Amino acid sequence: MPIATRLRNPLIHLFFVLFAVASLLPFALVFIVSITDEQSIVQHGYSLFPTKINFAAYSFLFNDFAQIARSYGVTVICTFVGTILSVLITALFAYPLSRPGLPLRRTLSFLLFFTMLFSGGMAPWYITYVTMFGMKNTLMSMIVPNLLLSAFNVLLMRSFFANTIPESIVESGTIDGASEWKIFVKLIMPLSAPIVATISLFNLLSYWNDWYNCMLFIDKAGLMNIQYLMTKMLLNVQFLIEKSSSSSNAGELLSKMPTETIRMALAMIGIAPLLVAYPFFQKYYISGITSGAVKG
Repeated sequence: MPIATRLRNPLIHLFFVLFAVASLLPFALVFIVSITDEQSIVQHGYSLFPTKINFAAYSFLFNDFAQIARSYGVTVICTFVGTILSVLITALFAYPLSRPGLPLRRTLSFLLFFTMLFSGGMAPWYITYVTMFGMKNTLMSMIVPNLLLSAFNVLLMRSFFANTIPESIVESGTIDGASEWKIFVKLIMPLSAPIVATISLFNLLSYWNDWYNCMLFIDKAGLMNIQYLMTKMLLNVQFLIEKSSSSSNAGELLSKMPTETIRMALAMIGIAPLLVAYPFFQKYYISGITSGAVKG
């Protein structure tokens, strides 16, 4: 066997190992900086090998543990409920669009695509949800607006149904006397695990990282999600930094606050659950995104 052939696989494996390590280094750096002593960062900068470990940033953040726990609970509820509802509605919309015999199929597809290009504007959008649907200071305001249905996800799932699910499966169900609903539940959805997992991951990321809806619709502290709470904390720290030069009291308070490490600690608090959840979706992610991306 030629030497080049024998070296090819080990080199490919080495490349992907190095690529994986390079991908993990930023997360490792963020975590290490979050537990580094503040003075050490001021003197030596960011480093993967800190001279002194200090958990002051996490202690500072978890002084108000009750608020953080409530915000985490709100985020988990909105993410869980929103992801399930969004995947269900997306599938119920995408499957009929994938069927050639659907009346007005092209018109519905055009209207769906139209929403990706144009919107009604922020003011009418906000007034509609607040005055007509009464979503001010409710959990639904962090589930429905902008997040519950994505035209891109519908088109992706429609392409998966049209190109991956054989028409013979639908025909066999029809011959056996199954209704459209039964065909969808018993035959189509069990074969659509890759695209369902992919859309679920997209929705999970969208709901978990959303802070914009919370900023617009939520005034009560008990209903704030974790992303908006962290945004407010970060803005408060930034405000103290800007005012420290003009106020001796703010400067004294700032000197005791881990301003650099607190930013990294906030990032870790926000991203850690996603790092835990992602491996469960990875098995289906690639096949779902590639199959659904084929033009139907």
